[in-house]
Amino acid sequence: MTTLDGLDESTRRRWAEALVGTGGSQCGFCTPGIVMRLAALAGSGPVADGAVEQALLAHLCRCTGWVTVVEAADRILGGRADPGPTTGGRDLVAAASRAALEGGVAQQVGPSVVLGHAGFADDGCPADALVAVVGGDGYAVAESLPEARALAGKIQGRSTTVPLSHPVEVPDGPWAAALATTWVEPAYVEPDASWCEPGGTPASPYGNGGSFGGKLDSPVAGDARRLADEHGRAVRVLWSREDVVRRGPKRPPAAGGIRADGTGVLRVGISGEGPDPTAWDDMVADVATVAPGLLLERVNVVGPAVSLSLRAAVWAEAAVLAAAARHGRIGTPVTDIPVEIESPTGGRAIVHCAADGSLGIVVFAGAVLDQVALRSFVIGASHQALGWVRSEGIAVSPEGSVQDLTIRSFGILQARAMPRLSVRIVDQPDREPVNGSDAVFAAVAAARWLADGMPVAWPTDRGGAGRR
Repeated sequence: MTTLDGLDESTRRRWAEALVGTGGSQCGFCTPGIVMRLAALAGSGPVADGAVEQALLAHLCRCTGWVTVVEAADRILGGRADPGPTTGGRDLVAAASRAALEGGVAQQVGPSVVLGHAGFADDGCPADALVAVVGGDGYAVAESLPEARALAGKIQGRSTTVPLSHPVEVPDGPWAAALATTWVEPAYVEPDASWCEPGGTPASPYGNGGSFGGKLDSPVAGDARRLADEHGRAVRVLWSREDVVRRGPKRPPAAGGIRADGTGVLRVGISGEGPDPTAWDDMVADVATVAPGLLLERVNVVGPAVSLSLRAAVWAEAAVLAAAARHGRIGTPVTDIPVEIESPTGGRAIVHCAADGSLGIVVFAGAVLDQVALRSFVIGASHQALGWVRSEGIAVSPEGSVQDLTIRSFGILQARAMPRLSVRIVDQPDREPVNGSDAVFAAVAAARWLADGMPVAWPTDRGGAGRR
């Protein structure tokens, strides 16, 4: 078996430079495996059209939207006329600043990230630390990961045939547009992890990047400190993918309607204790900036925990409804119109969705800092938005437990399902740099939904996650 470190240095460096050059790596957690897959493809003879996208079916990249990964592969394997932007003159410190704006926390940019050396949450743990994994009743703690897993008695979870549900009902009204969303799994690739010495400061569950708000509510750091103090030794807390899906917060389901004049109601499903009052108040203020005519209602639902920290949570739903009220008519596909959305933080995006599904995206995010990094986040946001509207969701039982426990069941768009897109970034050197990809996320979602004729229930094309 050959791992990334088993490749010769020139091959590693070539792939790392290609992925940095196109923006094909953000957090970097997935890229060592992707490099190995593509390097194997390079050694198997001439590469047919579509072979890269087919090879990537075995991987998940939640950050980049695949396009920049494919562009990097084309630089090495050949066969595409436009390999993407070049790296000439890039300032990787400025690129990291742009990445931090888009991702929400500090993020490194450079070849070392591609090669797996960004410093992830579990990387600095002492070798003699105890290991804690989730068991049936709290954590099972042991000297090694196999022992902890055996002590926990964990049984592999499965996906389900239970259909998606829409736990929040659309309010009655003569709506120009209405939508109902379901539970959505953030699906960040690096599972929650932390470690701590007794009395120490626990390692942040963030490795290199913000998971777009997905880990802001993770309890693993506090758990690591508590367990270290209890056992008098360093303890590393490791969640499996299933633990993340079962325990981690979801994008809250919502349902709402809006009139042609922009007034309406948006209901937000909140389970359990819900977010703290400050988070709710902040969300209300964000919604007021993008859709001031919408009245927000909190609805208690039975299901997994939700987070208002996830990318553009609730204000994007409000912005989509407002855009639909301006441009759409239920049941009538609307394409090739400029859908413009400005985020609460000042980023602005204009998106055209053509009849063939291709996207034209224009972004205003203040001073650009780094074109490659911003473009990568814009494409990644487009990928997430398309999946959110068309294919993503997880089944939840009537009792509130998550039923879909494998990555393939989440409905995330595969590389071969990404449409053609163009991105134009407008530099505003006299303005402070602001997040631009969240506005893109909302605008792409709105444009795609309008093109679909605004069906009420999301996702609108559950079977299309792997199709072009």
